Amino acid sequence: MSGFDANHVFSVSVRDQPPATTTETPSQTEKLLLEFLLQYRVGGEFLYRDKLRANLLLKQYQLEIDLRHLALYNDELSHALQDRPADILPLFESAATKAARSILFPLAGGTDERAEAALQSIPKIQITVQSALNMQRFRDLTADAMNKLVRIPGIVISASVLSSRATKLHLQCRACRSTKIIYPPGGLGGLGSGSDRGLPRVCDAPELENQKKDCPMDPYMIIHSKSTFVDQQTLKLQEAPDMVPVGELPRHMLLSADRYLTGKVVPGSRIIATGIYSTFNSSRNKSAGAAALRQPYLRLAHVEMSSPSAGSVSNPFGAQFSPEEEEEFVEMARSENFYERFAKSVAPSIYGSLDIKKAITCLLFGGSKKVLPDGMRLRGDINVLLLVYTSGKGSSAAGLTASVQRDAVSREFYLEGGAMVLADNGVNIDFQTTILSRFDMIFIVKDEHNEQRDRMIAKHVMNIHMNRPNQNADESGDTVGEIDIDKMRRYIAYCKSKCAPRLSPDAQEMLSSHFVSLRKQVQQVERDNDERSSIPITVRQLEAVIRISESLAKITLSAVVQNYHVEEAIRLFKFSTMDAVSAGSVDGMSRNELNEEMTRIEKELRRRLPVGWSTSYQSLVREFVTQQGYSSHALERTLYILEKREVIRFSSQKKVVHR
Repeated sequence: MSGFDANHVFSVSVRDQPPATTTETPSQTEKLLLEFLLQYRVGGEFLYRDKLRANLLLKQYQLEIDLRHLALYNDELSHALQDRPADILPLFESAATKAARSILFPLAGGTDERAEAALQSIPKIQITVQSALNMQRFRDLTADAMNKLVRIPGIVISASVLSSRATKLHLQCRACRSTKIIYPPGGLGGLGSGSDRGLPRVCDAPELENQKKDCPMDPYMIIHSKSTFVDQQTLKLQEAPDMVPVGELPRHMLLSADRYLTGKVVPGSRIIATGIYSTFNSSRNKSAGAAALRQPYLRLAHVEMSSPSAGSVSNPFGAQFSPEEEEEFVEMARSENFYERFAKSVAPSIYGSLDIKKAITCLLFGGSKKVLPDGMRLRGDINVLLLVYTSGKGSSAAGLTASVQRDAVSREFYLEGGAMVLADNGVNIDFQTTILSRFDMIFIVKDEHNEQRDRMIAKHVMNIHMNRPNQNADESGDTVGEIDIDKMRRYIAYCKSKCAPRLSPDAQEMLSSHFVSLRKQVQQVERDNDERSSIPITVRQLEAVIRISESLAKITLSAVVQNYHVEEAIRLFKFSTMDAVSAGSVDGMSRNELNEEMTRIEKELRRRLPVGWSTSYQSLVREFVTQQGYSSHALERTLYILEKREVIRFSSQKKVVHR
């Protein structure tokens, strides 16, 4: 009651003005929005009034609004916000600022000093709008959606550093010293008129008596100390992979975030962006195209995280599961041979390769992420490398041999060498061991000729083209593609949110002994081949088997990694990485076969090229590869080793071989 003890006069209007019920004028709209903020309640709680007070006490001048609540309070206001967000949001922020002043300074209207103090102490409140609108694809955003509230999902691929955007510019004329205040519009593009800076080009101050006005063109300069700025950030959003049509490239869109929406995301975050679909005239493309063509972008009104990087511990994919759905998932995990069924449902249009599909299944579920007491983080993600043999003859269309690029400065086209050109004569790109050790499983995919398997592949492809998926079967005759892809996505999200398996003591002992035996096996392979293995077996590979074991336990919602999980993880690792260690890397040959061929080439070279003689490189290729049928890689490898041993040397840019 202390407020009534003060020496003030209070008056009450007997005939109150009728409450505003329509959004015909801005003042009526702002009054309705103010009433919504102060009066909307759920049960006995004034939701937004209490939330605004809590934010103000924390010096956070923002308020998040749920569009569904606004629709329940006043459906006309909700539709107006969706159809005219650029007009309604400033009114909403003005109403929120008035509400904040009335909450913190209930007696501010009594004296001018208090009103001025309230005005200065509370800056403009930012309104963010959480919406349950249907998500749209980038490709569905047409001219009809312009200047309306839209909601789009995507992946952030770049985020600019924070910059300052002016909300109020204090200008002063250089000649007559008159001042002018302008309020630049929000979003991208700035003022976009007049000179490059968008400032008024002529001084519009009135002419003083007995003084001739002689102000030049572009007279205004910005007084930064009296201007107002807010944080701004530009994001680049890429279309979500599951929304890109087959055979097309993902599209991109610029997002403009300001104030409290800046610094929320990092590249790689999966988000759902709600904002105003707007356009701006890019300064880079002022000379290109018609003046009426402008570049679209999104002025952010809300950012919703939908990925593990969002910091959501209980739900990494932002998904909600009903009790019925959870019960169904538990039954799936307990079903017989579920691991096999799930693996066969991965890429059902691709025939066979069950172990590769099992590896991809482990990749989708991932292991358990760990944070050690000293703060060190151990990743739970699984990396899989698939090596496919290819040649330069049929690879140009895929951009492996060359691709057409455009220079950013001169805008001229040029050819850029692809992976095959940058490789060692188009044979088996030479990965460094430091790169290969990062992969948990490495598969060498070969096209082996087998009549029975070829018949099954042909039958499988024909069934797909004849739209007979139920008749598709794998090598054992079982039907593939049993689990729907949407259910697979939901199940993976559920397992990641509910399960983080740990190793049992027996599993730990089995993994330790297995690692020792792996090192012995690689040592034997290196001794047989008389060279270091290109795929090293280090402690990283032990961690890889641990991650694979954890992912196998996670598939069946098992909280503890058992021995049979470790056995399957070891089998997968041996089938992939260990086979790649012992297998050849060219033309399907084993290392022993390659070594034997290199030995024969070396003997023939020593006989063919006596000491002091020389020959051309092309003649050696013609004699050994074309006439005698040796592989080009075996010849290249032999010449490389002989050069290292200083048996031969090259000259004329390796066109001539000397002994």
